[in-house]
Amino acid sequence: MDLRKLKTLIDLVSESNVSELEITEAEGKVRIVKGGGAVTHHVAAPSAAMPAPALAASPAIAAPAAVEVPTGHIVKSPMVGTFYRSSSPGAKPFVEVGSQVKEGETICIIEAMKILNEIETDKAGTIVKILCENGQAVEYGQPLFVVE
Repeated sequence: MDLRKLKTLIDLVSESNVSELEITEAEGKVRIVKGGGAVTHHVAAPSAAMPAPALAASPAIAAPAAVEVPTGHIVKSPMVGTFYRSSSPGAKPFVEVGSQVKEGETICIIEAMKILNEIETDKAGTIVKILCENGQAVEYGQPLFVVE
């Protein structure tokens, strides 16, 4: 479930008389509980044995631990934000798997605090793997791409 959808659900629960909401989708399960003015939620990936701990009203999504360790040069997120593959909705992505990139070329955008930050590759090569989904929340240092 993407961060925007989660934020919308939290806002809906906060503004309504609903005290608890639970939604199960292919990506995982979300449970939002309102109590004492604060809204908490649990996020569980389908493969996770236990749900994530209760969090305060600012949402964070726990990604399941990666089993496969990618080989090659890893381009990591320089900040916390929302990952976008293109400059605008419906626009062509900056890169696809198999794209040749030059050092300093823009490969994605990370939105942080309503500011769109162009992320450039720090190594020339070929994009062999894209590790994030469009609209996914990313953390500082999270792997985004594999370049060989």
